[in-house]
Amino acid sequence: MQIGEIAGATGLSRDTLRFYEKRGLLRARRSANGYRDYPPEAVDWLRYIRLAQTLGFTLSEIEADLPLLAEPGASAPQLRAAMERKLTDIDQRISGLQQLRSELVRRLGEDMQACPLQGGAT
Repeated sequence: MQIGEIAGATGLSRDTLRFYEKRGLLRARRSANGYRDYPPEAVDWLRYIRLAQTLGFTLSEIEADLPLLAEPGASAPQLRAAMERKLTDIDQRISGLQQLRSELVRRLGEDMQACPLQGGAT
């Protein structure tokens, strides 16, 4: 598949595909005329990358798990562990945001004649 075909099949821009290739997330052969030639399975792989990103994984995290994806059946426990770590990370971020929200609500509840940014944090 050429870059335009894979872009159309995945909804990704050509620039994104080139970026993924530069990072090593995507491989293409070069045809005699210099065009990129992607294997058909690249479409599924790109869908995986996009799904992983929507689940909160960074490209660096996806790159780190590349070896696991060569044999998904054998690496299912490691991939599950990566998802559990991501869930823990999200829970910690939610907790931090809830604390931040509480502090903002507290400061907004104070005397509005005074600057809400002055005073000690709790």
